[in-house]
Amino acid sequence: MQMNYLSPLEMLYKWEQAKPNEIYLSQPIDGVWRNWTWKEVGHEVRKMAAYLQSLNLPVQSKVGILSKNCAHWIMTDLAIMMSGHVSVPLYPNLSADTLGKILIHSETKLLFVGKLDNYADMKPGVPADVNCITFPFYSEDYSKWDDLTKDVEPMQKSIIRDPNELATIIYTSGTTGDPKGVMHKFYNFSFATTNAVNSLHLENEIFFSYLPICHIAERLLVQMGSIYSGSKVCFAESLDTFAANLSEASPTVFLGVPRIWAKFQQGILTKLPQKKLNILLSIPLISTLIKKKIKKGLGLNKARNIFTGAAPTPITLIKWFARLGINIQEAYAMTENTCYSHVSYNDNINIGSVGQALPLCDVKLSEQNEILIKHDALMDGYYKDEQETNKTIMEGWLHTGDEGSIDENGFLTITGRVKDIFKTSKGKYVAPSPIEMKLSANKNLEQICVVGDGLPQPIVLVVLSERGKAKSKEDLIASLEKTMEVINPKLDSHEKLHNIVVIAEDWTIANNLLTPTMKIKRNAIEKIYKSNYVAWYEGDRVAVID
Repeated sequence: MQMNYLSPLEMLYKWEQAKPNEIYLSQPIDGVWRNWTWKEVGHEVRKMAAYLQSLNLPVQSKVGILSKNCAHWIMTDLAIMMSGHVSVPLYPNLSADTLGKILIHSETKLLFVGKLDNYADMKPGVPADVNCITFPFYSEDYSKWDDLTKDVEPMQKSIIRDPNELATIIYTSGTTGDPKGVMHKFYNFSFATTNAVNSLHLENEIFFSYLPICHIAERLLVQMGSIYSGSKVCFAESLDTFAANLSEASPTVFLGVPRIWAKFQQGILTKLPQKKLNILLSIPLISTLIKKKIKKGLGLNKARNIFTGAAPTPITLIKWFARLGINIQEAYAMTENTCYSHVSYNDNINIGSVGQALPLCDVKLSEQNEILIKHDALMDGYYKDEQETNKTIMEGWLHTGDEGSIDENGFLTITGRVKDIFKTSKGKYVAPSPIEMKLSANKNLEQICVVGDGLPQPIVLVVLSERGKAKSKEDLIASLEKTMEVINPKLDSHEKLHNIVVIAEDWTIANNLLTPTMKIKRNAIEKIYKSNYVAWYEGDRVAVID
């Protein structure tokens, strides 16, 4: 039997009444912070919802949101809910081809086009029969939000959606194949956010929003987390102003993907080399001052919950930040379980583990050590794809595709991907993820992909970090040879790396080798490079490909 939880709309109505004049959304536009109170957000949402209803679209029509994070993204999502429709959030860096596929597959009737860097490249993917609305401040050549709502009476009635109604279709970025549309009803957001907010004791927080809000992690933690905890959300204006915006916002809750933490580390070490940092941290009084200065410089001096997720974060990196008094909490979840699974609590961090199961979440391992999850907010399935749905949820358990182990205290450790395992020519299976984690200790490396299907031993393809690119070829080769000497003795004989191959081309979202959440697309990488594997295997131990 479902428990009763308040919906996102009911939470909006609550704060409209309880704290109408408190700032909810704060966004820098041309360097100046623009604020919206809960009352102002409610007013904008009610006006746009009334306009959407005036269009007389069929009930529960699909409405797309194509924009980087901004105040109107959140307002749009709430307006879609209030008007009786279903949101389809879209990554702001999709190719025209992928955008078109999603809009057609989801049967999107209307598209909000907002803050984007390269809409001209994406526009050919928008079907001719899809009408578009554009946001204030970032207007494309479409009907503008403010013009459409100018003479519209805001909806007075506080609409309540049925908990079992479809709320959204979230298309996963997918490391293999085309994106799949994950369906979530309103109840899933209510269940996951209420229990997560209560478990983490979130109340009157300051969130900083910069990771794609169309992704489940940002959507649940920042958008839903702020709505359910009555908290403020600050946005980043651009990549160039990110550091300044973060420092000005000084969030109490911060989520960073592994690449962000690596960039933070590089930035700190540029100003304060490791040897000097080690000396300063060894002097008690100076150590305290240095830690405070670094935290303030990053904008994390008020942060009480500091999360990482979406991809594996190297243990060495987490320990490095811990020395600075920045205790990173690993979390683990998926789009398919409404981002509700495991979290490390700030007072109970077990470095190397992604934490313990959240309340009312059951977890177990299959015979193949695949992580299986069960709770009341699992997806309702993949849109128009019953076959994939039935392969993913079996007997009420979500099959994550991730391999793991659970200790006696319930701490979960991710040990790899069940589906990423490959077989060498010796008939031995290799899980690449744990090896890649070990290699990531070398700061000259930005991206790492262990391969070896059909080879006698695995080889590793790498892309250099900025630090690695600055090194001479001789120094780089020496560094990578040293890394192999350190790592290989720690691996089983069939896992030992035979070669490291430095790839010249970066793996990016633009060249379709990274997902929008910065995960490596192994299949795409294999397609490009596999024909070279034998030659590379038989070549230099460390090869730099020009």
